[in-house]
Amino acid sequence: MKQLTHYDIENTQQKFPISIVCDVIRTPENIGMCFRISESFGVSKIFLHESSPTVDNRIVKKTARNTIQQISHESYTNFEQLILQLKEEGNTIIGIEITDESINISDYNFTAHEKIVLLLGSERNGIKNVNLVDATVAIPMYGRNSSMNVIHSLAIALYETTNQLNQKNLK
Repeated sequence: MKQLTHYDIENTQQKFPISIVCDVIRTPENIGMCFRISESFGVSKIFLHESSPTVDNRIVKKTARNTIQQISHESYTNFEQLILQLKEEGNTIIGIEITDESINISDYNFTAHEKIVLLLGSERNGIKNVNLVDATVAIPMYGRNSSMNVIHSLAIALYETTNQLNQKNLK
């Protein structure tokens, strides 16, 4: 067995109709990792709240590596206005959040939607207005802890979403 390097691997480099909305995420490392993981999974766009660390932040840049230049992004001021605009543009808003109506992420049918927005709440407060979403998905957990880092949640959600979309495309 031989471990492969970046030079040995050729990814398909496909884009998915997936956008990410970061609802007031304040940790620069989380913003940087959002770019890095989103680029890895072919996300089309990232929306950052104006009070989040910017892409000019030294820690964001270091954590994101070179992915900031590879993925479209913009800043927003008004959360409700952005969500309503994205809905008008045909997006389904899916919150990654534990609610009394959350669907197990592996049971959610992401392929039923043309354009998807995965909504990430802040680690401290969750999604600001959960009533604006079309659905919420939860990641099953088996330990005592009831939550995980926002970027770990994003990685799991992007894996499940892109896996389902790829399976649909193979049929």
